[in-house]
This record gives sequence, C-alpha cells and structure tokens, in this order.
Amino acid sequence: MKKIILLLSFLCISVISNAQDIKTICNNINNLNTAILNGSIKRQDAAGQFKTLIEQLKKTSYKPSSSGWVFPLKSYKISAIGGTNGNGYSDKGYNFLDGNKHTAHPAHDIFINDRNQDCLDDRTHQPVDVLVVDDGIVIACTNEWDPSSSLRGGKFIWVYHPAQNFFTYYAHNQAIFVKPGDEVKQGQKIAEVGRTGYNAYKKRSPTHLHFSAFHLVNDLPVPYNPYLQLKKAKTI
Repeated sequence: MKKIILLLSFLCISVISNAQDIKTICNNINNLNTAILNGSIKRQDAAGQFKTLIEQLKKTSYKPSSSGWVFPLKSYKISAIGGTNGNGYSDKGYNFLDGNKHTAHPAHDIFINDRNQDCLDDRTHQPVDVLVVDDGIVIACTNEWDPSSSLRGGKFIWVYHPAQNFFTYYAHNQAIFVKPGDEVKQGQKIAEVGRTGYNAYKKRSPTHLHFSAFHLVNDLPVPYNPYLQLKKAKTI
C-alpha cells in the first residue's frame, strides 16, 4: 500500500511539474510574441528564441489523437467565410518575424450576422462563441486593446496543436477566456467574436473572426491555406 501511495504521489508531482513547465514556456512565448509585435527585438534574436521555446514545448506537450476540425464559430459554417471559395486568403510576403508590420492577409475572415455592429448575432441577440478547432495549448494571447492602438489583431489568441505540429490564430475578439499555458480541448469556447484591431474596429469592416493556420518550418510559423479543413469541419 505504501508503495502505491508513493507511486501516486510521484505521478501527481510529475504532472504538476510538467504543467508548471508548460505555463512557464508559454508565458515566455507570449512575452516574445509581444516583443515581435512591438518591433522591440531583432529578427535574428526573435527567431533564435522562438525556436528554442518551441523545442522546449514539444518535449513537454501531451500529444492526443486528432481527427478533423470543429468550425471555429459556434453555429456557423463554411458559407460564413468571406470571398469566393476562400479567395480572401493571401500569404504573399508574410513573415511571422515582421510582427505588426506585415501587409499580407494569410487568413480567412469568418463573418457573423451583425448588421448594427454590436457584436451580437442578429438572430440570437447573443455573442458568437469562438471555438478552438482542435486540442492544443494556448501559447500567446491578449485581452487588452484600446481603439487608439495600431495593433491589427486586437484581442487575439495563438494556439499550438502538438498532435499535428501546427498553430491556429484567432483575432479581433471582443473577449477572451484563456491565458498562456492553458490546455484547450477541441470545440472549447476560447473567446467571443468582436471588433478589436486597427482595421476591424472601423465602421467599414463587418464583424468577423480573423482565422489563420500555420505549419512549423524550421521551427518558425509559416502560414498555409486551411480552407479545405474548414470546409470539412464539424459545426457545433
């Protein structure tokens, strides 16, 4: 009995230690991401630090099985994506290390029914939930944004998905409900759709979620077009 108790105690300590390690790594990634957005770090230094932190995260991350995506907006589907067959996506010239200075649009804008721009669905009169597409770990986010800010993403969330080694990015949120280091499950509510961000806040911009996906190439995020995955995604 004593051996069993000692073993259980060891396992509990290991789980707690691993969770603390993940939180520390993710907080460091979050701080680095802020520096990249602000342009307060040299590109070469940022690249080196990001690669080191991602390698650390890979070693501590649990890798559950994965089978398809959940659509990132509750009660919405592929028809909510702007453009024709997802042609609003354009990653030409994008570089993660450019931070807030990049001019590309490696994303799909997913529009909600919100004619009066109050961030509530016109049919339900409720906020629209942003759902994480697959199991993952929150590596960066901010729940602070001021209309005078030039930050284009507004209140955003980055999630790392260890099972398939990719990232997803959710921007322009009204409110977020996660923090760096949180492990999130597929379909979990992580935010509510909003109008935060330099361009998204303007009256000319319909209310939408800015959604991106990134592969890791040499341990740095490189965007890819996730339209087919979104098309096959399950609506909740």
